[in-house]
Amino acid sequence: MADGAALNVNSTRYTIAFAAVVCVVCAALVSVTAVSLQPRQQAAARLYMEKNVLVAAGLVQPGQSVSNARVEDYFKSDIKARLVDLATGELLPEDRLDARRYDQRAARNDPATSRPAPENDAGIRRLPNYGVVYFVMKEGKVDQLVIAVEGLGMWGTIYGFLSLAPDANTVRGLTYYEHRETPGLGGEIGNPAWQALWRGRQGYDKNWRASITVIKGQAGPPEVDPLRVDGLSGATITSNAVTHLMRFWLSDNGYGKFLTRFRNGAST
Repeated sequence: MADGAALNVNSTRYTIAFAAVVCVVCAALVSVTAVSLQPRQQAAARLYMEKNVLVAAGLVQPGQSVSNARVEDYFKSDIKARLVDLATGELLPEDRLDARRYDQRAARNDPATSRPAPENDAGIRRLPNYGVVYFVMKEGKVDQLVIAVEGLGMWGTIYGFLSLAPDANTVRGLTYYEHRETPGLGGEIGNPAWQALWRGRQGYDKNWRASITVIKGQAGPPEVDPLRVDGLSGATITSNAVTHLMRFWLSDNGYGKFLTRFRNGAST
């Protein structure tokens, strides 16, 4: 100090100043770290989603370890991601947006890229303007269509992917990759054994109304009881939630218009 007095490190002023400096430095470090890690976090989130697309399509088994390089190989050779205008069912031009890097959940939460959802039983409040559809190719032709599904469960939102055969009706696979349902009850939606019961079921009735239903009790085999799936014991709310969310995304409020266009021969 100019007058030669020693700095009083035990003073209240010094303590407050020191704490303020530490807070500023720590805040700056956290901000810099968050910004620098954001691209990695986004890439990791995309890979996680794409691995679940592979599970829904049956290309990877639930719980199977698959490298990031292998996921990339699948999406370069066998899977084509495209964006759909959910209001019209039309595919966006491929050069409009990068479908693989499109964050559908973030788009749904942004008023600039979404709209209020119509009244529905699935607990969906907002709809993104665009939805992702994954074309799983085989020998140059579409072998499966994978769409994203979500809806309100008992304790939170259920997120998953549904795979359909080229008839845009018959279920080929299913996975729920994020949910908060009660373990051992509604949480059984994540059980591969229960998900396997969906294979061969149909999303629509003969009049093309979204009619797939998770019933209370056991359903018959797909060939004789195509519109119904075994219920989850002790989890009526979750069973109903799955019914509602599936019907929503198969309806014209979700991917229904696109699926109709696809059945009618619209090009991918």
